[in-house]
Amino acid sequence: MLYKEPAPIKDRENPFESMMSRFNIAAEVLGLDEEVYNVLKTPTRQVIVNVPVTMDDGKVRVFEGYRVIHSTILGPSKGGIRFAPDVFLDEVKALAAWMTWKCAVVDIPYGGAKGGIICDPYAMSAGEMERLTRAYTQALIDIFGPDQDIPAPDMGTGPREMAWLMDEYSKTKGSTVHAVVTGKPLVLGGSLGRVEATGRGVMVSAMAAMEKLGMNPAKSTAVVQGFGNVGAWAAKLMAERGVKILGVSDVSGAYWNDNGIDIEEAIEYKNNNNGRLEGYKNAEKISNDDLLIAKVDVLVPAAVEDVITIKNVDQIQARLIVEGANGPTSYKADNVINEKGIMVVPDILANSGGVTVSYFEWVQNRMGFKWTLDRVNGRAERIMHESFERVYAASQKYNVPMRIAAYIVAIDKVAMTYKYRGGF
Repeated sequence: MLYKEPAPIKDRENPFESMMSRFNIAAEVLGLDEEVYNVLKTPTRQVIVNVPVTMDDGKVRVFEGYRVIHSTILGPSKGGIRFAPDVFLDEVKALAAWMTWKCAVVDIPYGGAKGGIICDPYAMSAGEMERLTRAYTQALIDIFGPDQDIPAPDMGTGPREMAWLMDEYSKTKGSTVHAVVTGKPLVLGGSLGRVEATGRGVMVSAMAAMEKLGMNPAKSTAVVQGFGNVGAWAAKLMAERGVKILGVSDVSGAYWNDNGIDIEEAIEYKNNNNGRLEGYKNAEKISNDDLLIAKVDVLVPAAVEDVITIKNVDQIQARLIVEGANGPTSYKADNVINEKGIMVVPDILANSGGVTVSYFEWVQNRMGFKWTLDRVNGRAERIMHESFERVYAASQKYNVPMRIAAYIVAIDKVAMTYKYRGGF
């Protein structure tokens, strides 16, 4: 079942401009030279394709799709494919750049990429989705490859679409190529632990940050905005470590319980209710806006971009924000957050557990050998914790917020690799 998040805010800031604003600050702190700056500030490749698809009614519709490769300095590019009606090129460019920084922060040998198709997957049949996915794959057949560019699921796509992509690519190559895509079903070479990987990374980041702030998980409260795969797993794993989850939300609204929400019960309800919390009775329904500004210790935005903006940041009461989504905080809100003394574990660190286990899946595919769940989870948690410590150390060294510190760590790694490779 596809997961549907709340619709993005229509007057949101341009996500690519937000990314570049933070990139510029980190580049200045590092004293990045002009050559490297110019290489890293723009994507390596931007591809726009028009994909004709025969719909169930026999008519042919043409869908616009994108694939942006931001960088291949660290290795083959890596990034998800987003199916959504409001996908636009600057969003895909920002997401591709964030993938570059994300991979660098967790020290895995990938560059960043992202893809998208303008469509409404929830208004399309399985057959239409399959034909669209296969046509998109064919349109980008010379871009994709296990040593070139490796797609993965994103909003509106999942293991089913990745299976179709792998199959279509493999047919063209004349052999089964498992490693061309990650996020596949287990029977097609997917990795144990991949489904919960991003949420697990959010949990590890939250626990590490709480330790730095002297917060006891057993005496702390949290809300999770977005109860899809990432948010639900983050809530579940945080609750297992003692954090009381007072509120959660999805496209149907937000749900609050002063005594804490039973997360496993809420997940079971959602799974039996077409993937939505609508009608959930064991909590009071409140607005998504009220959830974001609730008085709790930890806020986990795990839905879409720009939910914390200059319009509501003054009212944020959490001591700690752990970004499960990509770009949930607009650039203009950063200064207010910093002035309020709120620690933010930024998206390029907090939600990098997903790409970390995607890397494990790719490695297993290349080896032709599956790892155990304990090995996957253990290695993922170690990488996330070590990455948090590197970013925290950079924030102390340069006296900058965690977000800028994460960019510093990432840009420094990519820049050094560029110089060792000899530039262009």
